[in-house]
Amino acid sequence: MRKPDGRNQDSGFDYHRYHRLLTEADDEDKRLALIELLIEEKARDRLAAQRASDRAAMTAHTIATVLRNGRN
Repeated sequence: MRKPDGRNQDSGFDYHRYHRLLTEADDEDKRLALIELLIEEKARDRLAAQRASDRAAMTAHTIATVLRNGRN
C-alpha cells in the first residue's frame, strides 16, 4: 500500500494538504493510505503532547527539589 506523498512531519493540521490528499484519493489503496496517515499523525501529536506534559512535570519536580533543599 502506497503512502500519500506530500508528508510534512513538522507541520500541524494543514487543511490544504489534507484537502489535496483527499482529492487525490481516487482509489481504495489511496483512501486507506490517507486514513493511515491521519491516524499516524494524530498518534504523533498525542505523543508530542505527552512528552511536553512529562517535561513540565519533571521541571516542576526539579524546582520543588531545589526549593526544598534551599530551605535546609
